[in-house]
Amino acid sequence: MARSLELLVALALGAGLGLGFGLLLGLWRRRGGLSRGLPRARQLLSWMDSSATGWILLDRSGSIGHINPRAERILQLDAGRLLVGQPFTEICTDPELASSIRIARRQDRPQRLEWHSGGQDLDVMVVPGRDGWLGVQLQSRRSLDAQLEQQERWVSDVAHELKTPLTALLLVGDSLAAQVNSQNARLVERLQRELLRLQELVGDLLELSRLENTLPGLGQRATLVDLPPLVEQVWANLRPLADPRGIRLDLQAPAQIQLRGDSSRLHRALLNLLDNALRFSPDGGVVAVSLARRGDWCQIGVADQGAGLSEDDLLHLFERFYRGDPARARGQRTGSGLGLSIVQQIAVTHGGRIQASNQPGGGALLELILPGVVGPGRPG
Repeated sequence: MARSLELLVALALGAGLGLGFGLLLGLWRRRGGLSRGLPRARQLLSWMDSSATGWILLDRSGSIGHINPRAERILQLDAGRLLVGQPFTEICTDPELASSIRIARRQDRPQRLEWHSGGQDLDVMVVPGRDGWLGVQLQSRRSLDAQLEQQERWVSDVAHELKTPLTALLLVGDSLAAQVNSQNARLVERLQRELLRLQELVGDLLELSRLENTLPGLGQRATLVDLPPLVEQVWANLRPLADPRGIRLDLQAPAQIQLRGDSSRLHRALLNLLDNALRFSPDGGVVAVSLARRGDWCQIGVADQGAGLSEDDLLHLFERFYRGDPARARGQRTGSGLGLSIVQQIAVTHGGRIQASNQPGGGALLELILPGVVGPGRPG
């Protein structure tokens, strides 16, 4: 039991204090206690007791093996009461938390829960360990929200600070472009192109930061959005890029399909998806957009006729700054690497998701699936 406790304490501190999975795996593989040179269980428990995060260690039977002072305060428990060895279900009777503990134990996978207790909004993580031990991490969402606000404020400040010098440099670039000669024309053109790319990157970072710190359903200006005209409007913005390459839009949609959402952000999501499809489409090709109603959900598919997605693309496509093989791109433009990450966050803030696959006949298919569709029998 002592060895299991050591292992679970190491797991808890690894998750809560950032010691890393490599350390955890190393600890799990040793049966004779912690490796030489690492702190012993008593020291780890002492650090846990000093943590600003609440920690509870539960043994195989669900009894408390250790509870730190922060967890006692969060759960409003008597600090003088002997809690070690007591069944946790007698200390806390909340069914949601009990369910998360059961699922974590049964599936041997961490479970996360947003939990309200004692007038506090908490973020709870249940982490399974070795020999049936579990670590329960309790953290106030108020502090998490403060961290998110600080991060958003920092990114916003940096983006705004960058905007001013970028605007000045763009004006300088325009002035130089009016005075180019055969010797510096290419350099000035490259300068303008890179400055525009930086401007796009700053804007995308600012938008992505806002989206990542917006909970689903919050921070939106929800209106009734008619999707077919919105797709047509987005494509009209891309025509100056599509027409010279002979690429056309094929829109497959019912006569009317509407959903409730933030029209400006849905416009941005469709713009990024269609621009991505355009980038990888061959000259003379077709970008196919399909709109379909699936119960109370809307499925928006955007397909191109390019080379399709590699295995790495399918794994990392929606990560920040990820760019696939540049050889697959048919156009000359390069993006910021944030476009599809922004689409994913827009989907999340609407309570939906995005998925990617390859079409049987070739080309990539990106599907944006959103709730809130309005149709026959579904009043708006």
